Amino acid sequence: MTNSPHDAAPAVDDVFPDFDEVPSASVARYALVLGDDALIAAQRLGELISSAPELEEDVALANIGLDELGQARALLQYAGRADGRSEDDLAYLRDEAEFRSAHLVEQPNGDFAGVIAKLLLFSLYQRELYAALTGSTDNYLAAVAAKAVKEVRYHVEHAVTWTIRLGDGTDESHRRMQGALDAVWPYLDELFEVADFADLAADGTAVDASALRTAFDTALDVVLDEATLTRPDVPAIRARGRYGEHSQHLGYLLAEMQVLARKHPGAAW
Repeated sequence: MTNSPHDAAPAVDDVFPDFDEVPSASVARYALVLGDDALIAAQRLGELISSAPELEEDVALANIGLDELGQARALLQYAGRADGRSEDDLAYLRDEAEFRSAHLVEQPNGDFAGVIAKLLLFSLYQRELYAALTGSTDNYLAAVAAKAVKEVRYHVEHAVTWTIRLGDGTDESHRRMQGALDAVWPYLDELFEVADFADLAADGTAVDASALRTAFDTALDVVLDEATLTRPDVPAIRARGRYGEHSQHLGYLLAEMQVLARKHPGAAW
């Protein structure tokens, strides 16, 4: 596998210094949802550093995590403009109930098949999301999406390659890949819920997440067919991460991610 051809994405403030818009409260909440997804996904990928099955994969997953972290920075910076909080305030000083991440990205990594199954679903979703968001009437969100969609195409390629390699590999790799897909499938539907952003979708600021599902399913079915995997027949869970009701795993993740910032407030290095 090749490594990601780019380093962590700089925050949009660094790339587009002339953007000085202050978002409305509702736009800030939308940016927070997208930013929290990317932040928690990045943290989970960071946990894999030094523990991937091979050195090249260790670097590749780290680069994907850095991409997600760059997207999170840009989105959290924008969200924070609404009330004067910084990206660090939002990342490190919020409690669990204040996060708006989806349950899918909160799930533990599991074995390598589990990592790939989660990355496959999330990256296919993000590809459709950011492609649609490039047409946002909000210039800042459109700029974030235009940069992010290029990065996410690589994430999809990486996840698809490994899904096919494992699914259409040995009996053992096929069993594990199918099992991993079954395990994360119940968390998928939450990504496509509109939550409380219907008004923003109607005026072209946000993306109607439900409208992304058809393209997502079409792309996923092509991958599953080539990987000789079966679309899971597993019921969805009632996930409400967008409303601050999280899986049991997020609190532990935040405790690890936030410990230094909370123990040494205001520290810089």
